[in-house]
Amino acid sequence: MKAVITVTGKDTVGIIAEVSAVCAKHEANILDITQSVLSEYFAMIMLADIDRLNIGFSDFADTLAELGKSKSLMIHVMHEDIFNTMHHI
Repeated sequence: MKAVITVTGKDTVGIIAEVSAVCAKHEANILDITQSVLSEYFAMIMLADIDRLNIGFSDFADTLAELGKSKSLMIHVMHEDIFNTMHHI
């Protein structure tokens, strides 16, 4: 199973490192990552393998959302199945 993790907000040092650290702590393997900085705005999309998560998916998503709040970022985690269903015509 995979999850799509999106991060948006004002650019600061360490965003990728902090999101990656949460993924590593909970054994989510980052498969792909793309990020961009437009002026002072940061945007990132990660694809992570969540087969080995050591906490529940909802708890993982909540942990990243809380990290986002603490850093004034929007961090959203969506299960791959939901993402694919939303984008299927």
